[in-house]
Amino acid sequence: MIAVMSLPHWAYVAMLAFCLAGTLPLVPAFRLQVLRQPGRLLLTIGLAGTPFLVWDLWATHVGHWWFDDGQTLPPRVAGLPLEEIGFFVVIPVVSVLTIEGVRAARRGVRPAVLRSRERAR
Repeated sequence: MIAVMSLPHWAYVAMLAFCLAGTLPLVPAFRLQVLRQPGRLLLTIGLAGTPFLVWDLWATHVGHWWFDDGQTLPPRVAGLPLEEIGFFVVIPVVSVLTIEGVRAARRGVRPAVLRSRERAR
């Protein structure tokens, strides 16, 4: 029998991937420049994620909550599962992509699909 990691180990990782998959299409659709400004994006991730990461470290250290080994991947950094750290990276990126997509739409930037349909007419 092949040993396969159970789904609960990957459920959280899959959720983060779906969040990214749902917002990354905004980049080409609205011609967003977010990913072309890595310094700004890293600053956003650092400023938004660091306080929550520190809070998470503190809360697990004092025992306010914990991570079930049966539902998280084995690797840990400072006691936190990798997917928990990934959360504090993915969510700021998804938030920035979403707000920039909304701003572009409010400025009147048409999604690429609509632009191509308008040209075809």
